[in-house]
Order: sequence, then structure tokens, then C-alpha cells
Amino acid sequence: MKIDWDRRTCARKGHVTYAPDDPRLRVRLHARTALGDVWRCLRCGDFVLGEPHGSGPAGDAPLVPRGKVLRDLFILRFLAVERVVRGVFIVLVAVAVWRFSNSQDAVRRLFNEYLDVFRPVFRHFHYDLDHSPVVGSLQKAFGYKHSTLLLLAGLLLAYALIELVEAIGLWYAKRWAEYLTVVATAAFLPLEIYELTEHISWLKITTLVLNVLAVLYIALTKRLFGLRGGRPKFEEERHSASLLEVEESAGVMV
Repeated sequence: MKIDWDRRTCARKGHVTYAPDDPRLRVRLHARTALGDVWRCLRCGDFVLGEPHGSGPAGDAPLVPRGKVLRDLFILRFLAVERVVRGVFIVLVAVAVWRFSNSQDAVRRLFNEYLDVFRPVFRHFHYDLDHSPVVGSLQKAFGYKHSTLLLLAGLLLAYALIELVEAIGLWYAKRWAEYLTVVATAAFLPLEIYELTEHISWLKITTLVLNVLAVLYIALTKRLFGLRGGRPKFEEERHSASLLEVEESAGVMV
């Protein structure tokens, strides 16, 4: 089912109308009805009853995202929400690492006590906790120095900060955030691939696929790094999105 992004956005945010000074454009965007004057919405193209939201030279008309631009904005905001969730989770992990570094011995003793309790239970289900990769990783963590754990917590917080900055920039469709997202996400792809060579899981595979798709999608649709014509073509695409500009370039001077 094809989504009408223009009308969907207008239904949620309202229409955007504008009265250009040029009479040749004004007549194409304005009509009179028995109920009063109507103006054509710059986003969805429907005529709206009432006074226009703005007026003036055609060049001063608001740049209203339409169609594909709106779809791209929706996807960017979806990625922004995903970055926020990931960032908050990493902050919680960093806090947990920091608290663990300050009570490492107590946590180790508590872990060993619970391990002794659950070892017979898991053995009953033919699962050896002593050879579990998860248990092994946790036991290895108990051997880390306090300074190492503090460094790890700091690196996690820095990573979380990058994720949250990305989220804010993507939500407002900032071009610098798109570059940051592509570079930061691509930088971690080799690590994610290496983790798959160590242990394969559906979560790791899904995360890797989503990150690869995000990098390709943003880089190609936003024409980053000179792809598909680069920034000039991207700006041209943006400015061609306004219905008023479409009307102006449609040959009204004929």
C-alpha cells in the first residue's frame, strides 16, 4: 500500500498556504468559492478555506518538504529514536560498570555464591555453567583492574554521547548528523563482523544488517561524500519539493 506522505503530514500538522505577489502564480494557487477564498496547500496540493498563512515574493515562500523528502525525514526520525534507545542503554551499562568497579570484590563473592546455587539446577538440564561463554566473560571481568573498568565506563559514556548527538541531529534532519551517523556507524562495522566470527547470533546478524542498510540508505539518499551528484543535487532536490516552486517552473510565463 502506497503511503501519501503529503496528506499524512498535513492531517497531523495542518496545511501550509502562501499568497505570492506574482499574479500569474497567485491565480494558480487561489480560487473563490461560495464559502470564501481558498488557497492551495504547498505540501499536499489541496485547496484550503481561509486566509493564507503567509504572503510576499515567491522566493520567500516557505520550503515545505513533500513526497520523498517527507518519507526520508520519517526514516531519519526512526533512526533517531533507535539512537536514543541505544544511547540510554549504553549509559545504563556504563553506570553499571562504574558501580561494579567500586564494589568489585563484593560482586564477585555474590556471583560465586549464586553460581554455586544454580550450578546443580542447570546441570539437571544438561547445561554446564562452568563452560558457559557468558559465565566465562563475567569471571574474566572480575579480574580487570579498577582503572581499566573506569576507562571502559568512560568510553561507554563517550559512545553514548555520540549516539545521543546523532539522534538530535537526525531528528532535525541536519546534514552534519547524517555524515556523523554514516562515519560512526561504518567505523564499528568491522568490529561487528569480527564478533560474528567469534559467536553467531540472530541479534548480532540483525544489528549488522540494519547498520549496513542505514549507512547505505543515508549516504545514497542524502548524496553524501559526492554520491549521486553530491550536495548541489541534494539542494536542487530539496528546492524542487515546494509546490509553489513547481508551479513557478511549470511554465506559467507561457
